[in-house]
Amino acid sequence: MASKSSEQLIQEVLDREAIRTLPVRYCHCVWRKDPESWANLFTDDGEISATDPSMPRAQGREALRKMIASGLDTSQPRPFIHNHVVELLGPDRAKGTCYVEVRLMRDGKKQYMTGWYDDEYAKERGEWKFKSRRINIDSMGPA
Repeated sequence: MASKSSEQLIQEVLDREAIRTLPVRYCHCVWRKDPESWANLFTDDGEISATDPSMPRAQGREALRKMIASGLDTSQPRPFIHNHVVELLGPDRAKGTCYVEVRLMRDGKKQYMTGWYDDEYAKERGEWKFKSRRINIDSMGPA
């Protein structure tokens, strides 16, 4: 196996860092209730789904924007991301996992949720974005 050049190693570090900032920016957009910026973190055909079929699913930037805008109108989520692992699959593709805790207020009641995201990332027009996010809920209930 040929060793990687310094330029290749530097590019991998830059790619990993760009990908690691995506979930952080995702959380910032949720906290600030900024559906436009949130949706722009996804590829044009990006999607979000959950293992729980009762949770919303959306694909495409406009559908994503509408979904998060509706959710932010009815709750005050405060997500926290932990333990992000990224695996580069090529110059324009990667996958990752990160754990999430969400504290939220809905209908005057505090709720708490834990789980993890299984993510696929793609470089679109030179920028890393979510290709897909799938949330796996571990626990949910009153806080």
